[in-house]
Amino acid sequence: MSVTPEAVQELLNSEDFGQRLSGVNQIRQLDRAVAFDLVQQAIGDKSARVRYAAVSQLASLGNQDRALALIILRRCLLEDPEPDVQAAAADSIGALKLTEAFEDLQNLYRHTSEWLVQFSIVAALGELGDPRSFDLLESALTSENELVRTAAVGSLGELGDRRALPLLIPFASDRDWQIRYRVVQALSRIDDPQARAVLESLANDEMEPVAQEARSHIHE
Repeated sequence: MSVTPEAVQELLNSEDFGQRLSGVNQIRQLDRAVAFDLVQQAIGDKSARVRYAAVSQLASLGNQDRALALIILRRCLLEDPEPDVQAAAADSIGALKLTEAFEDLQNLYRHTSEWLVQFSIVAALGELGDPRSFDLLESALTSENELVRTAAVGSLGELGDRRALPLLIPFASDRDWQIRYRVVQALSRIDDPQARAVLESLANDEMEPVAQEARSHIHE
């Protein structure tokens, strides 16, 4: 049975939470212009789970109208009471590379106590690739949350800024192999002899995934 805009609209208007969530999921099967219109309704839903699902879809639908998507995502990022929805907004901002929201991301990172929101902001800044992110990402390397620190390693690599080398290299000997793995990926994006030397060292890492990733970049 094909999914129609009318059927999805009916689901979104339902009093039943499950049906509204199903409606949001079915939006993916519609024409993108129609989907973009319908997802805006779901973003205003009373259920945080429905809002989360809808905001997440803006990562792919936002290009229908980037200016409007920016307005919606800024509102969700700064005004939604649920950290999950704020995090989804940061994710979508990063996916759409909406650098206009950089200051919003930066300010929220500094004022929120929610690790999930901080994590999504740090990851989004890597996707944005905005050099203004450097200081915040440097600060994120000292986060008490391991996932935030790991995301900061990756995002610093995405900036490709040589200033990150002395910040990243100490993590090459971190006891957590997953962090070392991210260091390999980060250093592979920085064109510098020092970065290559660390990659060559990590090519002999005791954890095969780390060593294999390092070797793959050495031989590029």
